[in-house]
Amino acid sequence: MPFTIATWNINSVRLRAALVTHLMREEAPDVLCLQECKSPVEKIPFDIFEALGYRHMVARGQKGYNGVAILSKLPMEDAGEKDFAKLGHARHVAGKLENGVTIHNFYVPAGGDKPDREVNEKFGQKLDYLTEMRDWFRAEAPEKAILVGDLNIAPREDDVWNHKQLLKVVSHTPIEVEHLAETREAGKWVDITRQDLPEGNLYSWWSYRSPDWDAADKGRRLDHVWATPDISNAGHSSRILRAARGWDKPSDHAPVFAIFDL
Repeated sequence: MPFTIATWNINSVRLRAALVTHLMREEAPDVLCLQECKSPVEKIPFDIFEALGYRHMVARGQKGYNGVAILSKLPMEDAGEKDFAKLGHARHVAGKLENGVTIHNFYVPAGGDKPDREVNEKFGQKLDYLTEMRDWFRAEAPEKAILVGDLNIAPREDDVWNHKQLLKVVSHTPIEVEHLAETREAGKWVDITRQDLPEGNLYSWWSYRSPDWDAADKGRRLDHVWATPDISNAGHSSRILRAARGWDKPSDHAPVFAIFDL
């Protein structure tokens, strides 16, 4: 049975609960993965999501920062989490569907402003986080899995509005792109979005600092949907809901969708 999955950095699930419910009503993904929830799990407004058919949730949270949640119409059991780089942050949670598919929801550290771990601790934490992700995938060899989330890296030249200008900007530096590539290759993950949409510029994030984000269109593709090779051919119909970036009091990210015939 096909199911639709969506990933969205919501930038506060409590502040933007109305946007989440709007997406649920208008787009109705079967599984919705949220990042940067900025809420303890017990304060996520699960009751309003449950009323719309999302009766299952696995989540990890903390007050005011980070936080990841998977909301599902389909039965799902908690499949745990990993604290990569020992940051003590709520940045990963996994849920397993009845069809045996495990969904990993990630919020990779943004990395601060300067792409130099010697002067910017956050950048070092980001690289260490990705390194431990890579090592885990090498050791565990994931199967029948989907990985989604705000990975905070735009890997391709056409994943950013200007490749040359962003080479020294955190999220598109060569060292970050290399770390993400190693992480993806370690699990033999397939980039479903680019499998479906191999050509052309694609963005899922536009800065709040741009007063006219839509016209300027200085975006980056920071949000991703990957799948293991055993199910990658089942993924299709990828899209980014750009319109959501223009909703009232929006997140700076737009939701990314894919359908899997599984």
